[in-house]
This record gives sequence, structure tokens and C-alpha cells, in this order.
Amino acid sequence: MIAGIDHFVLTVRSVEDTCAFYQRVLGFRRLDEPNRPTALLFGTQKVNVHEVGRTFEPKAKAPTPGSADFCLVAGRPLSEICASLAANGVAVEVGPVERIGARGPMMSVYFRDPDGNLVEVSEYGP
Repeated sequence: MIAGIDHFVLTVRSVEDTCAFYQRVLGFRRLDEPNRPTALLFGTQKVNVHEVGRTFEPKAKAPTPGSADFCLVAGRPLSEICASLAANGVAVEVGPVERIGARGPMMSVYFRDPDGNLVEVSEYGP
């Protein structure tokens, strides 16, 4: 019935800080359009970024910065992701570690964004 995820929303303290982080560390592209939330684009998905107190309707019942926990699939080797994290002073909390994702075994690293959201980036094996 459901084929995939189109986008999700992050409620953040600062759109500028969040966008700068994801652009610098993970290579996301920022999209600003009139009367629409700022978006971060990657692959064929996006993350809409709502600043707390300036959210768009409809929205979650209790949007809160730092409450997200999500997994992204790497588009390049996990070693390159780890190198980008290190080069940008982002501490890896866990990993690389083996996990089981939606498509099977994968290797993951976990770190936090500026709001404290837990970000997992994973690489599936061959």
C-alpha cells in the first residue's frame, strides 16, 4: 500500500543552524520557496524544516526541537561519512556498528544534529 517516504519534518530552534549543519556535514541542498517551509533535499527525499514557534499547518500535536530519531541511507561509503563528521567536529556517539535495516544487514554510525536529534547514517552491504 505504501511505496516509500517522501519527506518528514524537523522542528528546530534555528532554521539557519540546522540547514548549515546538514549542508556542510551531509551535503544536503537547501530549498527556500515563498510561503513554504525551508526544505533540505537529498536523493529523492526532503526534510521540511520548521522553526519552533513558526511552524506550518497542519503539524504534529506537540512539535519539539530535539525529539527526532531517524536513519538515513548513505549514498557513498560510510567511511566518507565518518570522515565528514570528523572534519566538521561532529562526535560519533555509536559506531560503526552492525544493524538490521528495512532491507537487511547494514553498518551504522550515530551522531546528533544541533538540536540533539539522533541521526543514524547507514550503509548496506553488497
